Amino acid sequence: MVPKIYTKTGDRGETGILGRERLSKGDLRLDAYGTVDELNAVLGMVIAILPAQMAKLCDILAQAQNHLFVIGSHLACADDKLRVSLPILDPSPTEQLEHQIDEMTRQLAELREFILPGGSTMAATLHFCRTVCRRAEREVVRFFDQMEDSIAAAERDIIISYLNRLGDYLFVAARFANYTFNVKENTWQK
Repeated sequence: MVPKIYTKTGDRGETGILGRERLSKGDLRLDAYGTVDELNAVLGMVIAILPAQMAKLCDILAQAQNHLFVIGSHLACADDKLRVSLPILDPSPTEQLEHQIDEMTRQLAELREFILPGGSTMAATLHFCRTVCRRAEREVVRFFDQMEDSIAAAERDIIISYLNRLGDYLFVAARFANYTFNVKENTWQK
């Protein structure tokens, strides 16, 4: 017999999280990891449409998807005993993003004005990912500010730093996409 994807257990506005606890679908924890999941989905969309000449970006975004799954697992877990069995959060992915940002930035014109999201289709899509990333970051910070969870301060810092740097990376990647496709960036006309 084929297992059913639907369980009907969420039909009353609750869902299960790691450790089998049930929460309201309006809980801040779900906002946090749900928006991280949304970010992961839009990164998948970008990966699916990336042209061959941007293979390195594809690799970085695929790594980001895996890092986001690790972050999501920590956000979805309210059980301290279970949390120790989750993949370890460490700052090296944030440092890798910084290296990639620096590498792309060296090839771009100095930013002297605010740019409007857009240009090439790829750049516009990366800007969209950036805005979802920034929302995920805000939701995670809001959750951490209001939670009584035992995620260690160091883990919180790693998660917030990673999301912040990923947003920076997506901004620079959007600029780099326009550079790669020789598309002029539009600037804010004050």
